[in-house]
Amino acid sequence: MSFIDYYKVLGVDKKATAEQIKNAYRKKARKLHPDLNPDDKDANKKFQQLNEANEVLSDPEKKAKYDKYGKDWERGEEYEKYQQSQQQQQRQYSSGGGTQFEGEDFSSFFESMFGGQGRRSGGNVQFKGQDFNAGLNLTLKEAYTTHKQTFTVNGKNIRITIPAGVEDGQVIKLAGQGSPGRNGGPNGDLYITFSVANTDTFKRVGNDLYTTKNIDLYTAVLGDEITITTIDNGTIKLKVAPETQNNTKVRLKGKGFPLYKKEGKFGDLYITYNVLIPTNLTDKQKELFTELKELSK
Repeated sequence: MSFIDYYKVLGVDKKATAEQIKNAYRKKARKLHPDLNPDDKDANKKFQQLNEANEVLSDPEKKAKYDKYGKDWERGEEYEKYQQSQQQQQRQYSSGGGTQFEGEDFSSFFESMFGGQGRRSGGNVQFKGQDFNAGLNLTLKEAYTTHKQTFTVNGKNIRITIPAGVEDGQVIKLAGQGSPGRNGGPNGDLYITFSVANTDTFKRVGNDLYTTKNIDLYTAVLGDEITITTIDNGTIKLKVAPETQNNTKVRLKGKGFPLYKKEGKFGDLYITYNVLIPTNLTDKQKELFTELKELSK
């Protein structure tokens, strides 16, 4: 298996903080998402590598193993258990000046155990199965509500419940959904990385939602009641104050995005007013605006 430098994939230094790794992943995920690169035949592969890099480097324990063992980081513990088993057998079967087994280094261990040669079976040492990584795309509206989805990983259909409030770039672990273990060892795990895209109407920042509402000049000047459509297709009546300026921002507390696994708690909804200047005025309308201009002097 060729070595993939996860630090290079994410574009970060080995000394990068957890926050720097998180930000680098989100930035690249938006750039490399297959839906945004339909002409790139390697887009899925690049995105999968990006998800793998994030899944490893964002987890302190996995990152430590990766830094120590490189491409074989997932089987580092197996190697250590194997060495312990070797040492135990050496103590049991040693006689005279020699031993029955000879030690081997880390790379030769993997070559013999997993390289297809089968030089040694590893005795009764139990090995955890390989972990799987998968990406799952969600619309903002799908991420807004708790719902079930079925997807396929390595030919196996998996049905999961996705909690409301899942974030873009968030990784969820499904224990035991990876490849089978060896010698009775536990199955590997499945790590799902979510990609949540904003809509043309709503933009999510943390647990807050941002949207723009067009209002006509007369509503901005005189004030009126308008209707706002929320992300779940509900409606809210909102009073626009007289003399509202263009780009005025109002906050609706608790009308934003649901907090992950915190039922009943929501972020806020921020609405920016975009005042539309009337066009195709009649002569009478122009005359009235001219009168208003003169009165304002």
